[in-house]
Amino acid sequence: MALLALNAGSASLKAGWFDAADAPSRWRAQVDLARGELRAGDAVRACAVGTDVAGATDQLLAALSGERFGAPAVVAHRIVHGGPRFTAAVEIDAATEAALRDLVSLAPLHQPANLAALAAARAAFPAARHVACFDTAFHAHWPDAARRFALPRRLHDAGIRRYGFHGLAHAHAARRLRAALPHARRAVVAHLGGGSSLCALAGFASVDASMGYSALDGLPMGTRCGALDAGAVLDLAGPRGMPLADLQRLLYRESGLLGVSGLSADMRVLLESDAIAAREAVDLYVHHLIRGVGAMAATLGGIDALVFSGGIGEHAAPIRAVACARLGFLGLAIDPAANAAHAEVLEADGSQVAVRIVACDEESEMAREAFALLQAAPRD
Repeated sequence: MALLALNAGSASLKAGWFDAADAPSRWRAQVDLARGELRAGDAVRACAVGTDVAGATDQLLAALSGERFGAPAVVAHRIVHGGPRFTAAVEIDAATEAALRDLVSLAPLHQPANLAALAAARAAFPAARHVACFDTAFHAHWPDAARRFALPRRLHDAGIRRYGFHGLAHAHAARRLRAALPHARRAVVAHLGGGSSLCALAGFASVDASMGYSALDGLPMGTRCGALDAGAVLDLAGPRGMPLADLQRLLYRESGLLGVSGLSADMRVLLESDAIAAREAVDLYVHHLIRGVGAMAATLGGIDALVFSGGIGEHAAPIRAVACARLGFLGLAIDPAANAAHAEVLEADGSQVAVRIVACDEESEMAREAFALLQAAPRD
């Protein structure tokens, strides 16, 4: 049963072709929406799609057709927000799609992109079974204390609660960690990239994360503000009279590393820059990273492992070096040579905590979830 995993984000579109749940992908592709670049297999070519996810999906699927795999039987879609209703992968029908559209306001950067990719794939593969795999599902079984805001109970019951995000990435990291270090039952995963979040794992299950109600929460990100005092939002919307659309654009697209540096949302650019504002943006990012890992460690009562993932987590050795040095009080230490080489195993001899890099692979996790769902409910 051939499966195509489509992972539409705010700045990229990734895809993988899988023949079985635990088999490696036969083909990978990625569209960088900002650069207008399509990488399919070993080939790289220009792809003038701007920020149009639907157009990017069409061009990616055109590249797939050249592989002569035929049509997939299943297409798995990353959906960022499942709300209180969707706590596991589901097959997408008209009612499900309508419910997902109702959640757009909770993830305005991502949910529209997810749904645009779904529409393009449905048009291309009308006979395929389409499955939604949710970023919030991995966090669906948090204890009540981690789930609730200190708001009236009626609001929690209406869905104003903490959901957590990057669940597909965190689930993949947890799976890889369990295979490599089955004794590391208390771990923090630092998924660091254009979007960044932390996840506390107890027994390889999520018990807390830095993101809450929306993908704005927690760590500062490329263009998103991260955790922000609600009073500041009230001030912007009230006395300062900022219209809602402008406020949404400010918090989602004009803040984070870009807003603080005034230069770029790309950590690579900031690390190479001599500008004071670029250094301030990096320092702020590291400060919140350290504070967040410390909070997750406190939740877990200590940690056995710290895992780095995502574009920054996997490739920004200076960020890892500074963060781990300042987290040394947890009993961890990394080997400088291993860190510079972006090795999978980073901990130094004598470190009480394992420190690892796990390459992010949301597509494999999506394939695993979709195969499991459809094998449990085969079509007649």
